[in-house]
Amino acid sequence: MDILIYFISNPLLWIALVVIYTLKKGIHFVPQNRGYVIYTFGKYRKTLKGGLNFIVPFIQTVAADRNLKEQSLDISSQSAITKDNITLNIDGILFMKVTDAGAATNNVTDYKMAVIQLAMTTMRNAIGSLELDECFQSRDAINATILAAMTEATQPWGVMVTRYEIKDISPPQSIREDMEKQMTAEREKRSVILTAEGVKTAAITKAEGLKAARVLDAEAAKAEQVLAAEASKESQILDAAGKAEAIRLVAAADAAALTTVGDAANTAAGQSAVLLTLAQDAIAAHRAIADESTVVLSDGKTSDNIANTVAQAIAVSSSLKISDTSSEA
Repeated sequence: MDILIYFISNPLLWIALVVIYTLKKGIHFVPQNRGYVIYTFGKYRKTLKGGLNFIVPFIQTVAADRNLKEQSLDISSQSAITKDNITLNIDGILFMKVTDAGAATNNVTDYKMAVIQLAMTTMRNAIGSLELDECFQSRDAINATILAAMTEATQPWGVMVTRYEIKDISPPQSIREDMEKQMTAEREKRSVILTAEGVKTAAITKAEGLKAARVLDAEAAKAEQVLAAEASKESQILDAAGKAEAIRLVAAADAAALTTVGDAANTAAGQSAVLLTLAQDAIAAHRAIADESTVVLSDGKTSDNIANTVAQAIAVSSSLKISDTSSEA
């Protein structure tokens, strides 16, 4: 009891308590990636960053403690109507961070709720400008559209949306059934197309093989014909050369014989022999005509010609005999 009275009645103790409390109110250790919003007499003054900071006790107060790290917010599933009047249930996830703790405190009541509501509204607007097929095929475009719209809208709130992703798009059951039928039809169509492409490729390959074989056969036949023609040409050339050589040899022999006959005919005995031969040939010709026909060929002097021919033949024969006798003597 005496101790309690002592503490209560001791002014130094009260002063010490007041000083400690004042220091506690004026000194703040701000963690990293946090922002303390300071009000002076209820008016925004500044934002304290990470580290040791001082404020005026009782005059300045910490109005808000903001997280400056990147945060993720789930966007709950909501209904959205496409351009072709199909209702879809869509949910997503949003990533954001506070860039200005003072604006996030002073310009909006609850920046997280505001960002979520803005994301839902922007998503409905984006879905409403697209048809059903485009919603499934253009997720990246939808995400980019929502992100661009929210980046501009959240700037006054001191918040930056860094990324938005659609997690799931759920069409009605009837639409899902139709989509499954369509996908089945598409798979069957692709299967038929692939089968047809395979058959087409096989047919083309076979046709090209047959074409190549025919080309090779034609080239082989052509080469064979060329070789046969070359052989025939060579054979004809050799045959012609042989015949030409034979003709030349015969002509040379005939020329030699004629030369010999001509040389002999230049003598007196040779001329007599020639006349005798001519006379004999004439007699034989007249006999043949007489034997083969009843027509007598006469030029008006036939008998005289015959007589003359015979007389010449006898004279030639006699002269030949005389010549032979003289030579023997």
